[in-house]
Amino acid sequence: MKSATFSDQELASEISTVYVVEDDTVMNEAICLLARSVGVAAQGFLNAHDFLTCQRSAGPSCLVLDIRLKGSSGLALQDLLKSEHDPIPVIFVTGHADIPMSVRAMKAGAIDFLTKPFRDQDLLDAIAISLERDAARLIQERHDNDMHARFEAMIEREREVMAAAAAGKLSKQIANELGISEVTVRVYRSSAMRKMRASSFAELVTLAHRLGIDRSER
Repeated sequence: MKSATFSDQELASEISTVYVVEDDTVMNEAICLLARSVGVAAQGFLNAHDFLTCQRSAGPSCLVLDIRLKGSSGLALQDLLKSEHDPIPVIFVTGHADIPMSVRAMKAGAIDFLTKPFRDQDLLDAIAISLERDAARLIQERHDNDMHARFEAMIEREREVMAAAAAGKLSKQIANELGISEVTVRVYRSSAMRKMRASSFAELVTLAHRLGIDRSER
């Protein structure tokens, strides 16, 4: 697995995008203009299909979604995104809200459920929360990808020593198990720390657990 070098600052510089799926063209454009007024890119769609087939930005994003659409409903689109493990945060807007509908949307993970006519600030607040949450997800995802790439770049012995250490085994135990000397174990452990960019042995163990390493499975 290869992972590009990145930083949280680089992510912060990426353009945030609000996607709007709303079949009322006037409302669609109004929401897009509102998002753009605070420096956020916006792209509008009149139906779920066009949104699902668009090329989406790699930066933080969220979806402002009308719950009642021609054809597939907003709730159906939310269900589809969830089934495909698409993490984009969803904000529902509707002119025909009812309690069961709003409860279902929120239980499925919607950030907010706004009834038309809503205040501009309420929508902007929901967008801000959504983009912040998606940015945090992207940062964690990229850190995890980088961590996995560093682990895959290690040689097998380094991974074995790291896994055994994460299981709480002492250098002597690891040496006996792998048929190498304790000095060699320490060399591999130091090399593993360097390649994983762990500042301490405790951090190396933490990284091993995050990777889901289990010495007994190797």
